[in-house]
Amino acid sequence: MPGLVVFGRRWAIGSDDFVLPGAFELFVRLLWWIGILALYAVHKGRFNCPGGGLLHSYLLVLLVLLAAIICALSALVYVSMQGTISNPGPRKSLPKLLYTRLLLYFPEFIWAVVGAVWVSDSSVQCEKTVINVIMGTVIASWVIIIFTIIGVVIVFDPLGGKKTFYLTNSVSRNLESSQSGQLLYNVKNTATRVWEKRIRLLCCCIVQDDDHRVAFTSIAELFRTYFSDTDLVPSDIAAGLTLLHQEQDKMESCPKEPEEVLCHSPSSLVADDLDVELENAAHYMLFAAAAYGWPYYIYTNPFTALCKLNGDCCRNRTTDSDITGSDRHNFHFGSILRITGLQYRDFIHISFHNKIYEIPFFVALDHKKEAIVVAVRGTLSFEDILTDLSADCEDLTLEDVLENGFVHKGITQAANYIYQKLINDGILNQAFTIAPEYKLVIVGHSLGGGTASILAIMLRNSFPTLRCYAFSPPGGLLSKSLADYTKRFIVSVIVGKDLVARLSMPNMEDLKRRIVRIVANCNRPKYQILLHGCWYEVFGGDPDNFPTELDGRNQDALTQPLLAEESLMVHRSPSYNTLEDEPHLSSPPQYPRLYLPGKIIHIVEESSSRRYAGAR
Repeated sequence: MPGLVVFGRRWAIGSDDFVLPGAFELFVRLLWWIGILALYAVHKGRFNCPGGGLLHSYLLVLLVLLAAIICALSALVYVSMQGTISNPGPRKSLPKLLYTRLLLYFPEFIWAVVGAVWVSDSSVQCEKTVINVIMGTVIASWVIIIFTIIGVVIVFDPLGGKKTFYLTNSVSRNLESSQSGQLLYNVKNTATRVWEKRIRLLCCCIVQDDDHRVAFTSIAELFRTYFSDTDLVPSDIAAGLTLLHQEQDKMESCPKEPEEVLCHSPSSLVADDLDVELENAAHYMLFAAAAYGWPYYIYTNPFTALCKLNGDCCRNRTTDSDITGSDRHNFHFGSILRITGLQYRDFIHISFHNKIYEIPFFVALDHKKEAIVVAVRGTLSFEDILTDLSADCEDLTLEDVLENGFVHKGITQAANYIYQKLINDGILNQAFTIAPEYKLVIVGHSLGGGTASILAIMLRNSFPTLRCYAFSPPGGLLSKSLADYTKRFIVSVIVGKDLVARLSMPNMEDLKRRIVRIVANCNRPKYQILLHGCWYEVFGGDPDNFPTELDGRNQDALTQPLLAEESLMVHRSPSYNTLEDEPHLSSPPQYPRLYLPGKIIHIVEESSSRRYAGAR
């Protein structure tokens, strides 16, 4: 639902988000109140010890204060349980209850200080049990206060004041178009700066240079644009994802006709046969996995890897291979040797150098397949994540290639870095001098698969027999023309429901719309959705069958947004639309549709109703 508005600003929490945390605090407060009441009843009439008078007053006031907090929490939880995500009407009194609950923190804070002073007073000579209970009470009060402060910091929205002003003045803002445009321009700039600060904070552990600063700004702009047109809080997204997961499971469990689920093999592949391509893919997958170095080797050999690598690090490796970057204790290179089964002399160049747009790779001789293999590592560091998130589109223009088009900006820059190394540093010339009859094969997984694909496009003219095997490359990689062009020499291998191969900005936009739609039209409270969703994710069971406003509507009506959906979308003023749209009238959409590279082999789990693989 729209974020809660209190103290004149929007917060990243909904009015229906107080059920579960409020119920937990209510349970703790009830136990606390019962314990203090029992202590008071047991020691009633025995407060004649030094400091006992203050203790008597402290316990009485604490009982009254806890009773008031329990009443406020009960009302807060009850009201928060009412309505649905898109129908906050029954919860309109919640801000007043929240103000009341927050006011009670002041006497609680004062009484916590009084309790701390009383406990620390050396002149107090009361029973040890009473002193320990009061100490526990003081500690509990401070813990709750500290966690409340942390919670406020977490749900604080730096843009809350600007968003609230904009949304609550939707009528008057259209009267002054220039003022409205300037306001939205300021909001967008502020939002970009906020996202940039968040990204810098997350990446505080890495050295930041000009490339990083440019990437931070680009990624911040991407996030700002993506989240600017919705008014959802994090719990709404969690509820939407769990509903979508259950909806997907329900669809998959529906019986289908055999012809709808049987995958068909293509009439032809570049390698003449699907089995040959699968055999090649299985072979070159070892190289793509080896590029990850010791993390992958330890993951696949958790009990023996460290012992074997410790033995390798004590050996003196030969200097035949050109190695750049840090490889402390020879762990990376030792893992690559063990995974691929190659010898030291088979490696032409190994780079462990890693920064934004510059990812590790190695070049080796594969005598079994008579190939010079360039293996590119996938995502394994913060720098790699920044490369992934630099998802703007840019033109890829190559000589003698008619199928120029859009490509993923960050991955293209990573491919260009490796291209410069291979060509300008003479790495490929060195390799083909050693093995002139070998063919060139480029492989990679995830980010490495996308980089390998674009690198293959760059090298295609110089090496016409080049082949590329991309394992789970990012879905938003190439425009349609380039994707069709790469079918001649690239094979993408996708396993099951792999997320990476489906990641693209249009798909993320579609996911956002689906979340808004399913959340807005569910007729159950959010806490029920989350509780059942957590149970379903952990313990399984039958998917939920929550009724929605979509039930019983005809197919044509499903294409039209409901009022509930519209309430979760931020409406833009005409002036804002003009500012946003006019410069792009003759340009591609904001998120051009990008595709996977090459021929696609999709491998799924074998079952009674499905074949194990399909290709197209």
